[in-house]
Amino acid sequence: MNINLPIRMCLLVGTLAAVCLTGCQNSVNSNDPIVVTAAPEPETKPELAIVQMTPDGPLFPDNKAIEAGEPIPDYIRKGVEHPVVASLQQRLMDLGFMDNDEPTEYYGDMTVAAVKHFQRQNGLPQDGIVGQNTLNAIMSPDAKYYAVSKGVEGDDIERIQGRLYELGYLATPDLVTGNFGDMTEAAVIKLQQVNGLEQDGKVGQKTVNLLYSDEIKPNMLTYGEKSDVVLACQERLKLLGYMTSEPDGAYGDDTTIAVKQFQARNDLVVDGYLGPSTRIALNSSAAVPNGISLGDQGDAVRRVQELLNKYGYLVAGNITSYYGEVTENAVKEFQRQNGLSADGSVGAMTMNKLTGSNVKKAPAKSSQKKESSGGNNNKNNNNNNSNKGSTSGGGSVIHNSGGVSSLISVAQSKIGCPYVWGAKGANSFDCSGFVYWCLNQVGVRQSYLTSSGWRNVGKYQKITSFGSLQAGDIIVVKGHVGIVAGGGQVIDASSSHGRVVQRSLSSWWANNFICGWRIFG
Repeated sequence: MNINLPIRMCLLVGTLAAVCLTGCQNSVNSNDPIVVTAAPEPETKPELAIVQMTPDGPLFPDNKAIEAGEPIPDYIRKGVEHPVVASLQQRLMDLGFMDNDEPTEYYGDMTVAAVKHFQRQNGLPQDGIVGQNTLNAIMSPDAKYYAVSKGVEGDDIERIQGRLYELGYLATPDLVTGNFGDMTEAAVIKLQQVNGLEQDGKVGQKTVNLLYSDEIKPNMLTYGEKSDVVLACQERLKLLGYMTSEPDGAYGDDTTIAVKQFQARNDLVVDGYLGPSTRIALNSSAAVPNGISLGDQGDAVRRVQELLNKYGYLVAGNITSYYGEVTENAVKEFQRQNGLSADGSVGAMTMNKLTGSNVKKAPAKSSQKKESSGGNNNKNNNNNNSNKGSTSGGGSVIHNSGGVSSLISVAQSKIGCPYVWGAKGANSFDCSGFVYWCLNQVGVRQSYLTSSGWRNVGKYQKITSFGSLQAGDIIVVKGHVGIVAGGGQVIDASSSHGRVVQRSLSSWWANNFICGWRIFG
């Protein structure tokens, strides 16, 4: 049954208040004004509670009951600022039509786009304006989660097709059109088949959640395959300095590590798959060659250390996966002995020499000191002790006294830049693209990760308590990431604001908190 919203939806504490809800005819279109009828005021205004209007929570946000004299606008459209907008945004996020974010009272471009997608799915005029029918449909307990299928057109379809192409389910980039046709339906069915979902050809909640998850299985060259195509990719990866073993056409651990390292340095989603986008970038003249240096950490560093150990430049005890000063000195010695420029960084030339067949072994020398493994040095141990009970080990922090202030300064310089889904800068961003761009601007070599990927990045010191966050930390919440600015503030690319903002770390952030990552010590 369709209902009209009153000026205030509330329960009187200890009293059953009569709130008049008038009916709405089905023939009224989505832009008809919202008719409101208020119950008589009691002589003494009691404390207000909020009526439960949805399965998941109250219609209006906590502590934001609509006050008398602040009626809901007849039409909620771009530019409107009103508490009901926050409720609309939260509901659209819950239903999968907006990226997860702290709701705001401002009705901007991202909310307009989300409302249009909702209207499209529910057979309403796609004007992005919330009239009575649209409002009732969004707030209905029976509202359906975002879903698209054959015949639908839109910018959201183009994004879905782009990901299907990257995962190898759409064969060519010209199929990324924004029009959900037969080829897209076939690609979705194939994705669902490979990943064990119901094969209905529709992109609904389970398929949407799968598209960017770590568990997704691609339809492309991946681990365990052997072919001439894999061989060609390995040869290119070796030429660029990413492969640490001889190309053999078999997609094994070395190839996966090399592909991930290549993706990280070439602004691609780091998934270890040789998908279409990765192969195009790999064969491009603009492909960025490898470079591993002081402060890096991961499997690629371990492979280099193992090779240095093989030729006598590094003792086995220093194979830590962390590129510290001992590894840097070992690389310099290797470069000097093998006729390379001794800069201490492993670029394409050093990697090719290190993985080649004509390598000069290290001369006899005294034993090396123990390599620090990033997060386990004394300075970092002190840092861990100060946050006892709120952090988990294994990650490292970068000891750069100016790092925090530089990161916050860079982030603040982009306040006001528009939010654009998938954008990584320099003048438009989504939430994860903003964090990625800011970190790289201050010299932190961080690959692009989705908000989901930030949950398990593992590279830095993990903060497990919301109350232990400090300025410069990366905060990860459900479906969103930001940069802690200190003083109870956060800087993030906000979909609900439609731009980069600096705002309070409110209860929304605390309630949705997953973890934080300490980048700087």
